Amino acid sequence: MSAVRNKLGRRNVARIIYLYLFALLTLLLCITAPVSAHFKLNLNIRIMHIVHVDNGVDVFLRLPMPYLVADRVGAEQEDGSLQPAPFTNNKMVDGELMHSVDFSALEADPSGLGEIAAQGHAIESKGQNLKASVKAVSLFTGLSQPPFSTLDEAKTAFAKHTTQNIEPAPFVGDVVVDVWLQYRGAESVSSYRISSDLNPGLAGQEETANLIVDYADMPPQIFRIKGLLDQPVEISNSTWAAASTFVVEGVHHILSGYDHLLFVVCLVLGAAGLPILIWRVSGFTIGHMLTLTLGFFGYVPNFPWFVPLVEAGIAISIVIAAVFALGNLKVKSPDKARSKGIVITVLIGMLHGLGFSFVLREILGVNSPNLWLSLLSFNIGVEIGQLAIVVLLWPLLYLIRRSIPAAIEAVTWAIALPCIGIAAYWSGQRGLEFINSLMG
Repeated sequence: MSAVRNKLGRRNVARIIYLYLFALLTLLLCITAPVSAHFKLNLNIRIMHIVHVDNGVDVFLRLPMPYLVADRVGAEQEDGSLQPAPFTNNKMVDGELMHSVDFSALEADPSGLGEIAAQGHAIESKGQNLKASVKAVSLFTGLSQPPFSTLDEAKTAFAKHTTQNIEPAPFVGDVVVDVWLQYRGAESVSSYRISSDLNPGLAGQEETANLIVDYADMPPQIFRIKGLLDQPVEISNSTWAAASTFVVEGVHHILSGYDHLLFVVCLVLGAAGLPILIWRVSGFTIGHMLTLTLGFFGYVPNFPWFVPLVEAGIAISIVIAAVFALGNLKVKSPDKARSKGIVITVLIGMLHGLGFSFVLREILGVNSPNLWLSLLSFNIGVEIGQLAIVVLLWPLLYLIRRSIPAAIEAVTWAIALPCIGIAAYWSGQRGLEFINSLMG
């Protein structure tokens, strides 16, 4: 009788574990569908260089133009179209309503976009909002924008400042706006809070990379925040506070990057014991830290096909890791699995490190201040994200191996097969992008 009860108890435990694994995998794979919008947020980085003066700060700001105009489309006109947003013209392209820059409106009101930026960004010091005014405004297309990573580069960009006509008029989504704002109060500013109520309502705006460089002291502090800045961000002359924003970004990148996430899941799945898991995670870490650094500094091929090739390789690596996890079900020698695993994970880690470097290059320039601290902090964040996945998944797999040994094979297949299917689809999709880049 007790044997029957034990058997039923094990079945109930197995059901609970299967449900948990299914829910966990579903959570990891939930990807929201893209939202269509007339405005395209093709350039999605906002940079602020903040220089302290006697009674306030000067802000050298670069942000995507859609942030300033996308939510300002007017009422419906007699012909059924919508009144263009300020400083834009409507244009039909292949049956889709698009928006281009209206340079005649900019000529009539050169500071207009700057005023929208000033109204949309608040700086609060000692409980008081500083008063903003516009010093200069410039527009650049994504291909023509000058560097903006350092204060000297930002000042040089404003020395070229222009709102002159560009032919043909570029689409709003392909334009960045540089605005020199002056915020003034009654006294000098040390620490302060910065926020923005600009909300263009566009797909991808939650992924906006915000880089705030504060020059209260030398070296300057760099703060990295993702999203709309709708919640005030505390800026102070604290090295730890600045570095922690890059740690958070590293964690977010590993947890929101579904390809990296699935690879780590398969890495944990294929480890028969904790020592093997430690070896594999260490190998992955060594590999990606090496190529992240090399890729960031540009010591990789600079061809249009290289990024699609790496992205396709990352997808293929998930298939390899999943197949490796299934193959390890038959491996009787942990030492053999360990020696094979460390080499493979180092090589695959190098591949993923290149993917990390592409992300980091979008938010940091090689001449950025405090560069090494930012790189180290981002790496630490990536490691914390990986460890979070390990801590979440490994104890459950260990429990299954100890309490229901016969179930571990079914669980491994149940997780590995969806990973293979999803990664195979990504591999084909990214492989086509690679082929198109070669042919283009």
